[in-house]
Amino acid sequence: MFIESFKVESPNVKYTESEIESVYNYETTELVHENKNGTYQWVVKPKTVKYEFKTNTRVPKLGVMLVGWGGNNGSTLTGGVIANREGISWATKDKIEKANYFGSLTQASAIRVGSFQGEEIYAPFKSLLPMVNPDDIVFGGWDISNLNLADAMARAKVFDIDLQKQLRPYMESMVPLPGIYDPDFIAANQGDRANNVIKGTKKEQVQQIIKDIKEFKEKSKVDRVVVLWTANTERYSNVAVGLNDTEENLLASLDRNEAEISPSTLFAIACVMENVPFINGSPQNTFVPGLIDLAIRRNSLIGGDDFKSGQTKMKSVLVDFLVGAGIKPTSIVSYNHLGNNDGMNLSAPQTFRSKEISKSNVVDDMVNSNAILYEPGEHPDHVVVIKYVPYVGDSKRAMDEYTSEIFMGGKNTIVLHNTCEDSLLAAPIILDLVLLAELSTRIQFKAEDEGKFHSFHPVATILSYLTKAPLVPPGTPVVNALSKQRAMLENIMRACVGLAPENNMILEYK
Repeated sequence: MFIESFKVESPNVKYTESEIESVYNYETTELVHENKNGTYQWVVKPKTVKYEFKTNTRVPKLGVMLVGWGGNNGSTLTGGVIANREGISWATKDKIEKANYFGSLTQASAIRVGSFQGEEIYAPFKSLLPMVNPDDIVFGGWDISNLNLADAMARAKVFDIDLQKQLRPYMESMVPLPGIYDPDFIAANQGDRANNVIKGTKKEQVQQIIKDIKEFKEKSKVDRVVVLWTANTERYSNVAVGLNDTEENLLASLDRNEAEISPSTLFAIACVMENVPFINGSPQNTFVPGLIDLAIRRNSLIGGDDFKSGQTKMKSVLVDFLVGAGIKPTSIVSYNHLGNNDGMNLSAPQTFRSKEISKSNVVDDMVNSNAILYEPGEHPDHVVVIKYVPYVGDSKRAMDEYTSEIFMGGKNTIVLHNTCEDSLLAAPIILDLVLLAELSTRIQFKAEDEGKFHSFHPVATILSYLTKAPLVPPGTPVVNALSKQRAMLENIMRACVGLAPENNMILEYK
């Protein structure tokens, strides 16, 4: 059975006019390596920590500013939200399609809330806590190309023609603000698009971005702004002592107009200075150590890196399954070809390297979890190849071969062919990232030994389900397994309304 909404009744939950307050007992374990009778052994001790959560239920009017607004992802997301808001339907060669948010965790997935008369009861994920309605989002942003969003949508060739025709009147007046163009950080083949750029020194560019954010917020009358990078993949920035290793050195380098500060880092600096959440949807190392220090000191949300949409999402499911089943993946070979502008930019070796790193690290935590299968330092052979094939456009092809060792020296090979409509998979992920980033700024919590409520850590691990290379605070373990990431996100939201984690034990029927 599916229900649209619910309310929790419990001594541990209180609904007020502006907040949901909950008390939550966090059941965990701590490990101790003890010497007992001259022998060291591991001892696992169950531990309960009481937390209190407060969630502000006043949902703001949200503005979303996309860096790379005129790209495939930006035009697709903007058009998709307009189509949903206006209830647009359109003809394809197969049938009449209706606008939807399929592919969005927050808008199109469900959670189990219990059972009723022997039947499992599910509710929308978004019913857990008050969230921004995506139909109400106001979009803006920057792009190094001056095409309006209607022409950008036509250039992207993602939507059916009938849908494009209906969206054009809504989108042709939307024109991106000038973006930051630095040819040293992206492929040379992007130069032809760069006719809409911010001039000046790097510090002047940061100041212009801050000005743009303030003016957008005032003009659109929004309460909150979230900025997300969906522009070109950049090459990795060099991280060096005295350049960007600390907050002080990064800001001093900005004053000196150091060449090695990337455009994405400049946008991130501007957002942190304005306490505007900033999310990096590409694989480069936007968040250099000095930027992370700055965000932590100013308690300004940052999250990333790189949208997890197609091939990598499958990998984080399949390798988790194989290792969890006691099967040993020994070779993972991933091949992609695509024909959109992302593919053209990735044809340059320096930008491809950023993508290769984010795709390659996705199996590390799963491999490290099973020392029965893997010796210390042992790792599957893992190769990633990306080729630019203009003809296929946004319809990316991904082919994977997984070779594993099984019982008694046997071999098992799984081959996948995945045709990914690249931007149609990425756009709902962008939507989830901005909605969850905004929601997380309205949640405060404290442990029983803490005096004051505080927000989540500025480095937003809560967004890790949606990213290939999750950004985590220093000293925090990186989790890539998709099921664990989703459980973490759902269970934190359940804690905010006093619900226990979903454990699937169903003891009442045992």
